[in-house]
Amino acid sequence: MTVEGEPLRRLWQGRWVVRRAWIVQHTGAAESTVTRWYAERGRRPEHLRHPEVVCTVGRIVYFDQQAVEAFWAAWQQDVGTGRMGTGRRAGDGQGTRGGGPGRAQRERAVVVALEALRRAGGPQHGMAAELAREHGGVARSWQRAVAEAQAVLESEQHARGTAAPAADERDD
Repeated sequence: MTVEGEPLRRLWQGRWVVRRAWIVQHTGAAESTVTRWYAERGRRPEHLRHPEVVCTVGRIVYFDQQAVEAFWAAWQQDVGTGRMGTGRRAGDGQGTRGGGPGRAQRERAVVVALEALRRAGGPQHGMAAELAREHGGVARSWQRAVAEAQAVLESEQHARGTAAPAADERDD
């Protein structure tokens, strides 16, 4: 197979060399990920370093195929990824985009917030900040958990035919 008129792999000085497009196909990683692996090779432990360029044809760089396969095997074993090359283990709490705490942690926070709402008789000003101080995390995450817990509480009350007073209707 060729891309841009150049083969994905070629024989060079008695060894097979491959270009980035082949690495993308082999690993399932995005082209940007493969580029990042190469750019960050100096910051990685030696066994997790992307191989160096062995030859350049025009503007296309080629890497030793055996070195790439060894890198990928080490990466999968050490980092624990499948084909996608995300660089994270499954269940690492990073969610699908790598930023959030994950749904299981959110559900635990909602349970804690629900208990706090029940004790207080409804939402209180500063409740999220207090939960953040007591249980760790940031207030904004706890605000989302409190809002979700409040929706659960209102749903339960609606099912029972009762309703909690709005925050501005209660005596504080």
